Amino acid sequence: MQLQVARIGKPHGIRGEVTVQVLTDAPGDRFVPGTEFVVEPASAGPLTVFSARWNKDILLLAFEEIETRNQAETLRGAKLFIETDELEDEDDDEGWYEHELVGLDVRVGDKVVGKVSALNTLPVQDLLVVTTPDGQEILIPFVEQIVPEVNVAEKFVLVTPPPGLFEINAEASGGDEDSRGAADAAESKGNAEAGDNA
Repeated sequence: MQLQVARIGKPHGIRGEVTVQVLTDAPGDRFVPGTEFVVEPASAGPLTVFSARWNKDILLLAFEEIETRNQAETLRGAKLFIETDELEDEDDDEGWYEHELVGLDVRVGDKVVGKVSALNTLPVQDLLVVTTPDGQEILIPFVEQIVPEVNVAEKFVLVTPPPGLFEINAEASGGDEDSRGAADAAESKGNAEAGDNA
């Protein structure tokens, strides 16, 4: 059995480094120099870690097989896997399929704020699509800091959203309506003034 531990993003610099979306709780153990990954698509691998370093919150990997930015560009979107015979028990909750997530309640603390309606898989970071009770769609970065717990057995995910994440769409919608209302009022006033002048 294989476990996906990362997805490769865009190249970084000119020496073949790439950004990666980390899909494991133990990056310090998974991305040590000399580690060989099975790659999907297979034509892009295998890849062996040459170096790993953090640039703020982004992990940068260099591989022994990749030496230039052009080579690194061909890896964009590739998935990195490890064999999980001895790691299966501790790591089996690190990767999730869309069908496992859709329909789960989304909780902030003890409060249910919506349901997962989709999983958007992107090159650098996955997004959970959450539908709120009033029908709004909220996009939540599917990272450990914001989604610390996925409990399929009890049918919920726990999120710790940044301030305003759930309100921003409502505010944006309200703002648009206010703007349209103001525009309509201005247009009506303009027409009225034009009529007076005529």
